[in-house]
Amino acid sequence: MVRLDTEAGGLLRLALDVPTMPTDEADYLAALHRIGAQPGPFVLLARFAGQAMLSQAGERAQALWFKATRAHMNETCRALAMVRPGKAGSRSAEVFGKLWTFPVAVFEEEDAARAFLRPFMEPPG
Repeated sequence: MVRLDTEAGGLLRLALDVPTMPTDEADYLAALHRIGAQPGPFVLLARFAGQAMLSQAGERAQALWFKATRAHMNETCRALAMVRPGKAGSRSAEVFGKLWTFPVAVFEEEDAARAFLRPFMEPPG
């Protein structure tokens, strides 16, 4: 199941959770397009708890999104925290850190990810 929610402080929360659904790939790619259209500034929390894999076409669409939105993401996104439960030592921060200029970190727990993002968030208005 894929969800993209907007929270206080300019936090976008993308969640790919179980149970997986047949529409997950299309929903994930649609969420990427919504993220890429955000005017900013924002921080992104991406929770990957599901085991869904992208098809070859989905991988290509994701790669094209990264390329098309790279400059905009660098201008509008202040930080990315990825939550990967049970994946200690994930190389995701290293891989995604090469795509963008903003800080990227990986956590096993969402609370730790939120703590990382807090200094980058908009103060309460």
